[in-house]
Amino acid sequence: MAKSNLTTVTEFILVGFTDHPGLEVLLFLVFLSFYLVTLLGNVGMVILIRLEVQLHTPMYFFLSHLSLLDACCTSVVTPQILATLTTDKTVISFGQCAAQFFFFTICAGTECFLLAVMAYDRYVAISNPLLYTVAMNPRVRWSLVAVAYVCGVSGAILRTACTFTLSFCDDNHIDFFFCDFPPLLKLACSDTTNTEIVIAFFGNFFSANAVAILISYLLIIKAILRVKSSGGRAKTFSTCASHLTAVALFFGTLIFMYLRSGSRKSPEEDKAVSVFYTVVIPMLNPLIYSLRNKDVKAAFRKVTGQFRASQRT
Repeated sequence: MAKSNLTTVTEFILVGFTDHPGLEVLLFLVFLSFYLVTLLGNVGMVILIRLEVQLHTPMYFFLSHLSLLDACCTSVVTPQILATLTTDKTVISFGQCAAQFFFFTICAGTECFLLAVMAYDRYVAISNPLLYTVAMNPRVRWSLVAVAYVCGVSGAILRTACTFTLSFCDDNHIDFFFCDFPPLLKLACSDTTNTEIVIAFFGNFFSANAVAILISYLLIIKAILRVKSSGGRAKTFSTCASHLTAVALFFGTLIFMYLRSGSRKSPEEDKAVSVFYTVVIPMLNPLIYSLRNKDVKAAFRKVTGQFRASQRT
């Protein structure tokens, strides 16, 4: 009888950061700055790789897709944060919430697979450098990227279908800044067992990617140990440093966010961790791949030099 009196939810209210009303202006400026820097860094990286012939290698081909995904991911989430901060509470329709969840899941899922592809690329480059460009020819590169996107999209379709076929009744306040799985699950008034099983099943694919990355790096270490000089080993391994940092940040925050026990979770902690992997990591990735990368810095100086020269003429 109780269930028959429940009202079906047709829209949600994103509460966001309304627990800190005195910080709204400061938070808005911080997130706006993060968003602009993220777009500038990631879109700039894609354009730089496209323009500079020196960067037309398999590693930078995959990096351009990582930058594209990061730009898309932050564009799915950060404008919603900015809207929440300016209006205190943001009403989002059921369909808009599902669309946001779907596109965010595509970006996160595809990036997970792409990081595994990039680990394999590093293994091929280090284990057999003379045949690297042959083994990673354009057809192979596009095939690997296509697999990553297909896996990301198919996973997003199933996860979105499972989540938004649940019944949401009466309470429509999402104590979060975008439509993500954990806060949505708390609002469901129907049995969530099957949905959680399907989501957990797809979580195994994230684990499989982590294992694939681990195996790739074990093989990389084995190949590096065959290098006779210590300087040569350090130089060879340095080509993996940026990717390792990106992997550690991405998987570390996801594991912390989704694999903690329920008794150890708090809404404020979840928000902080989510901000890190949806806003901060996409901003950091271009810096991680460029600050210690001589090729990227040289290409940037060359392109900016050509631009300045064209402005003078």
